[in-house]
Amino acid sequence: MTQPTLLLLETATPVCSVALAKEGRIIAERHSAEHNAHSSSLAVFINELFAECHIQPSQLDAVCVSSGPGSYTGLRIGVSSAKGFCYGLGIPLLSVPTLQGMASQYFCQHPEYQGLVCPMIDARRMECYTAIFSRSAEIKPVSADIIEPGIYDAYLSQSPITFLGDGAAKTRPILGVHPNALYADEFQISAAGMLPVAQQLLAAGKVEDVAYFEPFYLKDFVAKKSVVRGLR
Repeated sequence: MTQPTLLLLETATPVCSVALAKEGRIIAERHSAEHNAHSSSLAVFINELFAECHIQPSQLDAVCVSSGPGSYTGLRIGVSSAKGFCYGLGIPLLSVPTLQGMASQYFCQHPEYQGLVCPMIDARRMECYTAIFSRSAEIKPVSADIIEPGIYDAYLSQSPITFLGDGAAKTRPILGVHPNALYADEFQISAAGMLPVAQQLLAAGKVEDVAYFEPFYLKDFVAKKSVVRGLR
């Protein structure tokens, strides 16, 4: 059976990442961690990949977007772009929960690893969006955790856990030293990491309603008071 051609968008974190998949593998990708890269670079990256791979948008079979939790603005940009392609081309919209995509990426990059993975996204102050995964299941559901010493000791007592993501880097001193606590300091989230999950979703027909799909913010958006003089 012919593998689908997929456009994958990851904008839930400070990293803006785009990938193209064809015949079951990633054929090109772009990344940027620059400030405000989502609004300035997402469309540019998509067009660059189409040109580099000599693929027309009409050749896409589906678009997959990271669905959150994460940055409110980043998620809106990614989901809006994905919806635009899907609505205009009449193709399926797929969504992969951001933390699940991070865990899947790590497991694919480390096929020998048999422990658990705890992806962590910085949610400001000492709070992180986090979950815990094995290779086959979600062990701890997605939540916004206030990180404090010993918070994951019940899980660490049962299995090694690899902590990864910008939240892990920030809270590593608080989590403390535990013989089963591992840290993937080199990990960087990538749209390419969603590919295995996206393929499974498309094969199972688990697609989103393009008109009504919304990102998973986890927490309500709170607008900040303007600090620009003359604005209230």
